[in-house]
Amino acid sequence: MKEKQEIRAVDKNELVARVRGFYDAGWRLVQICATTLADGYEVNYSFDKEFSFVNLRVTLPADQPQLESVSGIYWNAFLYENELHDLFGITVTGMAVDYRGTFYRTSVKV
Repeated sequence: MKEKQEIRAVDKNELVARVRGFYDAGWRLVQICATTLADGYEVNYSFDKEFSFVNLRVTLPADQPQLESVSGIYWNAFLYENELHDLFGITVTGMAVDYRGTFYRTSVKV
């Protein structure tokens, strides 16, 4: 069986609505991760359902990396969102649980 995988670029302003659509359709949040780019960040939200794997990809500028939380939809997203903040310096507004920069202890503050 060959699993399908897809990447969909989305604007950060439409992210929460798109995530809500996945939730309402019964998709599972697999992970949220970030990558540093030369001029900002790329954040991927991965979902799976019935051997299909879809990524929503948001690109953020380096000068104001900010996203709205999806933890009101997928509660466990607060773990990934705190990681985005602590390891990449991305501001995530409205998190269900915000560790305020203390989720990870790093030798160098972001």
